[in-house]
Amino acid sequence: MTNATTVWGAMLDPQAVLPEYPRPQLVRDGYLNLNGYWDYAVTAAEANAPHRYDGRILVPFSPEAPLSGVNRQLQPDERLWYRRTFRLPAGFHRGRVLLHFGAVDQSCEIYCNGAAVGSHVGGYLAFTLDITDHLIDGDNVLVVAVRDVSDTAFHSTGKQRLRRGGIWYTAQSGIWQTVWLESVPPVYVRDITYVPRLDRDSVEVTVHTDTAATAGVTVYDGDDIVASVRLETDVATEVPLPSPRWWTPQDPHLYRVTVTLTDDVVHGYFGMRSFGLGLDESGHRRLLLNGRPFFHAGVLDQGYWPDGLYTAPSDEAMIHDIQTMKDLGFTMLRKHIKIEPLRWYHHCDRLGMLVWQDLVNGGAPAAPEVAKPPAAGEHLDDTDVERFGRGDAAGREEFKAELEQTVSLLRNVVSLAVWVPFNEGWGQFHADDAVDRLRVLDPSRPIDQASGWHDQGGGDIHSIHVYVDDFVMPADRDDRVLALTEYGGYSLKVEGHHVGDEVFGYRGYESADELGAAFADLHRRQILPAIAEGLSATVYTQLSDVEDELNGLLTYDRKVVKLPSSLVTPLTRRLRIEGARHI
Repeated sequence: MTNATTVWGAMLDPQAVLPEYPRPQLVRDGYLNLNGYWDYAVTAAEANAPHRYDGRILVPFSPEAPLSGVNRQLQPDERLWYRRTFRLPAGFHRGRVLLHFGAVDQSCEIYCNGAAVGSHVGGYLAFTLDITDHLIDGDNVLVVAVRDVSDTAFHSTGKQRLRRGGIWYTAQSGIWQTVWLESVPPVYVRDITYVPRLDRDSVEVTVHTDTAATAGVTVYDGDDIVASVRLETDVATEVPLPSPRWWTPQDPHLYRVTVTLTDDVVHGYFGMRSFGLGLDESGHRRLLLNGRPFFHAGVLDQGYWPDGLYTAPSDEAMIHDIQTMKDLGFTMLRKHIKIEPLRWYHHCDRLGMLVWQDLVNGGAPAAPEVAKPPAAGEHLDDTDVERFGRGDAAGREEFKAELEQTVSLLRNVVSLAVWVPFNEGWGQFHADDAVDRLRVLDPSRPIDQASGWHDQGGGDIHSIHVYVDDFVMPADRDDRVLALTEYGGYSLKVEGHHVGDEVFGYRGYESADELGAAFADLHRRQILPAIAEGLSATVYTQLSDVEDELNGLLTYDRKVVKLPSSLVTPLTRRLRIEGARHI
């Protein structure tokens, strides 16, 4: 496989790698970014910390990613070691020092100045350690030891495979999101929860702390203060807003918030919007935004980069993907089997792009009858956990824990409109139970229980995947929202903008003109007429090429948009118009 570089990767400054504050809805002073060069070494899995390191790695790019400077695949029987020194700036230490990791794939142990300070399992979720008691004056030494057994065990792996090909991509390991230090006072804001109440012109605010206290909350609309209250911590409190401006993709209006708790001051934001379900004038169930039906014209977004793999080379790169899809007229991105850094969701919030969030799959290979599309009328019961590759009880419990952690991490994302616990049977088990858990944790969002295959009849969305065959409205419809959650997948190889010799796609074309004609025919002949019959959301495959899978609207290096805006935008506009007409 040849390397490809994005324009952002080519311009990367190793001294300023992803320098932006990584948590946009909980921002405070006292921040030290630890991205940049670390020492690294690869040893046998059972080995102790090495005396000598192999070289330098550019964090937070995984060793498999070209931008890391390592270009080595970590194997299941190996351990990856990181080491760096840091010195706290003068005046940085205000009481406690927290060490934050955006994500480390898959399991890790962390040491500060030789002392074990914590560990974590799960390659997609953020975690925090209090390292205050282990710090010294002068240079501190931080060591991270990582194991990644990838797709050889039940842990969540997404689209990663040690043997990539087709729809499966290069496995990556280690630190792949920002590492940072934060100084907090002894009593500090641990988290904030926002629940918009459109029917009462208010937002419900909960300030979470480890010590009961009183906090001040100030809400800004632009530079104007529109609300200022004091509230008890860990108690949900409604804050009235005068004539609130609702968030929509066309008008992604955000309110700024400042929370003060003794010596701690944090800044964040929220948006006034609601998601739900309702009937249109023809009796078809639709997705609602702010109480009115809204058609979700979406794109499948894998979140892979040729030079950074799971890690976008810059904030600007993430913005480019979101804004390009918005400019083409799409209103939604389905984040596929991956959890992005919080800054990606922030850009969706402020740019006005709805998000469907997949949970990350795990488990062992499923039985052959599970790992293929079910025949018409066929129903496979996912309580048969062995057949679905979920026979390991520890793996099932790990998925349940990660479901809760994912909701906790992303609950405040303004643009997040739908949860998707399972996709095409991958790691699926007890989908009805997953829906019940999501309902308790977050009753504010609809749920697509089983995207594409092995529908158990639960959740809010009847979710269909159609490739190659023409899309026709299903005969066995029920009263859930009908959504075509994957379709298209038309491939085009653009010379000079691909990384391998293989070409995977569901239908292949030799030129942009042929691809454009097929794309237009697909939407005019199959998709648009179905909206009047109740089709309420679509997800075209996909945003960009990824390795051998060349069915993106963009090339893998993001340098070529395969279809002109003059062709795509009128079609997506018609999707939105037809969706608005049938309400």
